[in-house]
Amino acid sequence: MLHIYYGNGKGKTTAAVGLAVRAVGADMKVGFFQFLKNGSSSEITILKNIGNIEVFCCDKCNKFTFSMNEQELDEITKQHTEMLRKAAELLEKGDVKLLVLDEFVDAYNKKLIDIEFADYFIDNMLDKCEVVMTGRAPNEKLKKTADYLTEMSAVKHPYTKGISARKGIEY
Repeated sequence: MLHIYYGNGKGKTTAAVGLAVRAVGADMKVGFFQFLKNGSSSEITILKNIGNIEVFCCDKCNKFTFSMNEQELDEITKQHTEMLRKAAELLEKGDVKLLVLDEFVDAYNKKLIDIEFADYFIDNMLDKCEVVMTGRAPNEKLKKTADYLTEMSAVKHPYTKGISARKGIEY
């Protein structure tokens, strides 16, 4: 089944991490992939120390995409595609029972992944285990494909008062 946590609010990755921890607690093996993030978020530190979770991050994502030049965008597109191929490999082998694709929705929308392969993945791989995708605005294809569709809405956030992201709370 496909779970999508989306929206402009805080909590998408947090919900995905929570489900990953729950799955490991039920003795399930988890693949956790972070697109558009380089692995420096605090949750990655703990996930790497929990058994039964394999973590993959886009180490080339060291700044926001709007600050990247064409070469940098091309490099992360290649790395994202490699990551999705690795995710497909884990599914094909039956190595995971839960697959988290954090920020996949945004990588897909920004075409920072091989779209042809991503569409193949969406059309052919999602029935192999539980899959979680996060991001801001899933397209209609993803919304229609989802079994769980949870919107996180920013009703109030300290950022609007000029308070920047805090380690351990927002990242």
